[in-house]
Amino acid sequence: MEKAAAPTENSTFKNIVSHAKEYGFVFPSSEIYDGLAAVYDYGQNGVELKNNLKNVWWKAMTQLHENVVGIDAAIFMHPTTWKASGHVDGFSDPMIDNKDSKKRYRADVLIEDCAANYEAKGEPEKAKTLVQQMARFLEAEDLKSVQELIISENIVCPVSGTANWTEVRQFNLMFSTQVGSVAEDATAIYLRPETAQGIFVNFLNVQKSGRMKIPFGIAQIGKAFRNEIVARQFTFRMREFEQMEMQFFIRPGDEKQWYEAWKQIRMKWHLAIGLPAEKLKFHDHEKLAHYANAAVDIEYQFPFGFKEIEGIHSRTDFDLSSHEKFSKKKQQYFDTELNKNYVPYVVETSVGADRVFLATLCNAYTEEVTGEGEDKKERVFLKFHPALAPVKVAILPITKKDGLPELARQIFEDLRYDMNVVYEERDSIGKRYTRQDLIGTPFCIAVDHDSLQDASVTIRHRDTTVQERVKIADLKNILLEAVSIKRIFEKL
Repeated sequence: MEKAAAPTENSTFKNIVSHAKEYGFVFPSSEIYDGLAAVYDYGQNGVELKNNLKNVWWKAMTQLHENVVGIDAAIFMHPTTWKASGHVDGFSDPMIDNKDSKKRYRADVLIEDCAANYEAKGEPEKAKTLVQQMARFLEAEDLKSVQELIISENIVCPVSGTANWTEVRQFNLMFSTQVGSVAEDATAIYLRPETAQGIFVNFLNVQKSGRMKIPFGIAQIGKAFRNEIVARQFTFRMREFEQMEMQFFIRPGDEKQWYEAWKQIRMKWHLAIGLPAEKLKFHDHEKLAHYANAAVDIEYQFPFGFKEIEGIHSRTDFDLSSHEKFSKKKQQYFDTELNKNYVPYVVETSVGADRVFLATLCNAYTEEVTGEGEDKKERVFLKFHPALAPVKVAILPITKKDGLPELARQIFEDLRYDMNVVYEERDSIGKRYTRQDLIGTPFCIAVDHDSLQDASVTIRHRDTTVQERVKIADLKNILLEAVSIKRIFEKL
């Protein structure tokens, strides 16, 4: 068994995007009306995969850590929240327009892509210097120098091929709306651009009601919204997306050790769900956010290059101190061991659910060739970890008669309460195997005429296509063991 000839990165990604739509993973939102840019809907298989990823993250963060609990904060928040967090005044991206194509781009992304090209050409020092220059200019809010950097590097518009650029300008990314029954009395509020602030404003509620002792964490999974001007690369950058975040509250001065600890904990999680070590790396931030004293990204090598899927940030006491200032309510913790009050420091882990979904899908997409000459066959399948696969087991009677469907239905009913199982009897068994491969089902159960005599069935394994005969009485335990998320947690 060998890998098919490697296609180009762009063609690979196009194949993955096409596969995602054809097999019920991701659809363009409101497609019958020509869609809405950078907004996607998860199909019947996509929602299962995404929910499985979220479930594994939630259990790993809360059940496996005795001092981390979860909340679910509202999307709408008091507008002063976003003043305190700095989003009203400082949540913006540096944008630049090409006068010929009329297309708008993030200036920092154009420069980072240029640096990536230097890396690809074997000039890492040149790439590093370019990124460092950009970071200095953005830190100083020197947008003129950012524009001059783009021009000096001869960065051109991918559409027009020209360097006929406008000046670089900042664009705020928050969506605003109104709350109130009468238009003239309505209050302007925002769709939250991140989930973290819902945790910070509930810090004391959770700490006191749960009698939490520092260090402790609060986890949350939820939707966030950003008016991304340049949204691209499928579900990697969207205007409506989902975050899985945890804020870990600690004593001031302990942030370095916890920052390093959470870096390693989170990297282990990505490895445990099946992302290979050679496609993951840490990337330290050159330009730190205003609230951070350390920041690193975990990047995955997508077909379009290494890109961030998770950020770990040492946020100091910025958030709680700022909310204390704007709300005029103390956000302090009394440490009985130190016999003193203080505003806790925070280490944040923030992973994009949609980005991990895309990384998992890209990693699972497999094109394989078996045989040679006239016997040569190509097979496409999705190699998901069994615990993450949208469908765990397919029950397939060989024929629609002779009592096989009845026996297959009994097996289906016995399994369906413990795992996501499908029943299918249409088409040849080979075609049914292929359909299940294409959605990543790890196990197919063939019920044949011998099953009526020996009370056994054949398990067909997705990755190897190996088939094994097992007793029906043993089937549930075998499958439960194989698809259990314990298989993932064992690696954490």
